Amino acid sequence: MLVKLLRNGIGGLWQLGDLITRPTKMQRSPEAQASVDAACSELALYQLPRCPFCIKVRRHMHKLNLPIELRNVQPGSPYRDELQAGGGRVTSPCLRITENGSERWMYESNDIITYLTERFGQVK
Repeated sequence: MLVKLLRNGIGGLWQLGDLITRPTKMQRSPEAQASVDAACSELALYQLPRCPFCIKVRRHMHKLNLPIELRNVQPGSPYRDELQAGGGRVTSPCLRITENGSERWMYESNDIITYLTERFGQVK
């Protein structure tokens, strides 16, 4: 119980710090952003709001101006079961990538950030 309180307290502070220090979004032409928006419709981030690794990924998504659907995997959430069934384990963050009719599940925040940066461009 103490660990849960500490995790939620510290996570809440990180979440607040993220909101206060959020960087500016990458600017693209309207056509380029429409293309990115369409590509992001095939992605979903399974995450916890106060998880520091999830916050790290969400910050990078914000910098890259990526409208990726966020799916909360707190206990009792249907997305938690979906993550377990599709990805094989309940660990966040996890990016579900749908390409050519098949799904791929990517864990590890640094791997997700690398994938998003390579696919959607460098942050300046």
